[in-house]
Amino acid sequence: MTEVSSLTGRLLVATPALADPNFERAVVLLLDHDEEGSLGVVLNRPTPVGVGDILEGWADLAGEPGVVFQGGPVSLDSALGVAVVPGGESGERAPLGWRRVHGAIGLVDLEAPPELLAPAVGALRIFAGYAGWGPGQLEDELTEGAWYVVESEPGDVSCPVPERLWREVLRRQRGDLAMVATYPDDPSLN
Repeated sequence: MTEVSSLTGRLLVATPALADPNFERAVVLLLDHDEEGSLGVVLNRPTPVGVGDILEGWADLAGEPGVVFQGGPVSLDSALGVAVVPGGESGERAPLGWRRVHGAIGLVDLEAPPELLAPAVGALRIFAGYAGWGPGQLEDELTEGAWYVVESEPGDVSCPVPERLWREVLRRQRGDLAMVATYPDDPSLN
């Protein structure tokens, strides 16, 4: 088996050619990527369901919009919390109930009392479900050109207008990739 270079903490940005409706114009934060597979959450799929409707105690910590996001097509009945902890990228001790994924971005233990994390959390998003790939599956999709792989920024997790995230992430890239941000929603109308 070939060695897998970890993409944990990076973003997968759907190419305009990706036709899967689950991932059309999706921006996925990879929470885990190794030889056993990959797991991530779609950062730009808000639902109409308020965080307080399903996880009342976490509603006050959730960033705007204060809704649950559809993290992907797998296990839609489960919830994942992703939070940015300012200063969390340094060697400081992580707050109880938060596990670093990459830099200041980490996973929240939603079973922990929200009060434990409240003083440390800068931004929180709740996701229903996740995106998952088996061993080698994501690498095959990358080879096929379905995704661009780019660096994440802590603000990506809490983008206040998630519908704009796909274009914003592409726009901040260098070279030709920034031009993809201008790709029309429906190229047949050109």
